[in-house]
Amino acid sequence: MKRNRNVKIVATLGPASDDYEMIRKLHEAGADVFRLNMSHGSHDEIRVRHATIRKIEKDMGSPIGILADLQGPKLRVGVFANGEEMLEVGASFRLDLKDEEGDATRVKLPHKEIFDALEPGSHLLVNDGKIKLRVKDCGRDFADTEVLVGGMISNRKGVNVPDVVLPLAALSDKDRKDLEFVCDLGVDWLALSFVQRPSDVEEARALCKGRAKILSKIEKPAAVKNFDDILAVSDGIMVARGDLGVELPVQNVPPIQKQLVRKCRAAAKPVIVATQMLESMIDSPMPTRAEVSDVATAIYEGSDAIMLSAESAAGSFPIEAVTTMDNVAIEVEADPTYTEIIESSRKTSGSSVADGIVAAAREIAEKSDIKAICCYSQTGSTAALVARERPRVPILALTNHITTARQLCLMWGINSVLSGQVDRFKDAVIEAVRASLREGMATEDDMIVVTAGVPFNTPGSTNILRVAPCQERLIHSSDTE
Repeated sequence: MKRNRNVKIVATLGPASDDYEMIRKLHEAGADVFRLNMSHGSHDEIRVRHATIRKIEKDMGSPIGILADLQGPKLRVGVFANGEEMLEVGASFRLDLKDEEGDATRVKLPHKEIFDALEPGSHLLVNDGKIKLRVKDCGRDFADTEVLVGGMISNRKGVNVPDVVLPLAALSDKDRKDLEFVCDLGVDWLALSFVQRPSDVEEARALCKGRAKILSKIEKPAAVKNFDDILAVSDGIMVARGDLGVELPVQNVPPIQKQLVRKCRAAAKPVIVATQMLESMIDSPMPTRAEVSDVATAIYEGSDAIMLSAESAAGSFPIEAVTTMDNVAIEVEADPTYTEIIESSRKTSGSSVADGIVAAAREIAEKSDIKAICCYSQTGSTAALVARERPRVPILALTNHITTARQLCLMWGINSVLSGQVDRFKDAVIEAVRASLREGMATEDDMIVVTAGVPFNTPGSTNILRVAPCQERLIHSSDTE
């Protein structure tokens, strides 16, 4: 489905968006990719949602991307005898491994790995950072802390440990089962939580066995510190600002977001900006002005995609939330300042033939009356390189692999369509022209740029560019390649 914008919208499915009619309306309103949150819902529920998306895809005749988001290890305190306790500033509070109900002086923390990593001076954050503890003394089975920020602590509240790299794998036993399930199901992207180092991504990739692309969620300080290495082994990135804003000072998050988006763009890898983008629309049909500005900022930065979480999964106004994002994106991208920002932030990246071809395609398109850049892509890598250029004209990616077409739904500006098998560049040009006409990107009086790799069906071989007229009779009669 051709959109009137380049940035993509990811919508999370849940109880508020769980049937054919609602999911189809969300897609029609602007959702390009649907997120299946593995933290919520049984395998049977996830299977039904996946099947529903694929039916809508078939009925509407356009690829739809599906992103499965793994839960990751969850660190939580144990339970209290009274259900909850008030921690006062300055009080001492112990965390340990004892199988006893907690009170105002202690509670169980059933994660030995945390104690192995803690040092005096380390900080622990409880309940999304509402309570802050500083470690005074610690051992292999306990940590004595001082309450720096007090508040009510209750059963099974989450714990964040921002100061240290925890000796925990990004994949829990549940995640491994979920990964196998969704890969067999046929999702296109797999979001990996709790990433701290490149080896976390490599472990998931080995288990994935090429069945889905890996998207690393940046939600821990260690991931920010190791970002360049994590990006190198990932297929895409999600800037998960929720946990990131808990584990880092909130004022650090905006510049980090901007830096990560630019690095992803330079690497030609898609980046999603996520968490609390239109949070108030869970309960309200109208967003706050600050939320609209936040969404706009992510678009001005050049993000590939922006994401809705509870707004579309559990909120009262899922369609309105998607529509709002769509409208903001269209308005921002029509602003001349947006074009100035995007083009001023463009950096020359890479020195391969493919890099040169896509840069030339963008420049020719912008200096001539070209209506679209059409690229043939087996794996999506050529299309990603074109998207990195952020051209002013539409990008039409043609592939004979449905999985590639679906994966490209996450990338900036790409309209992916299925094409027939082609073995010659002449046939590729004809297919590109027909697709451009069919998708309404050009008329018979227009011209397009076509890129491809020869020999065909060789991933990463982009080495040819042609400016082609959209008159099929001229192609058939004059093209002698």
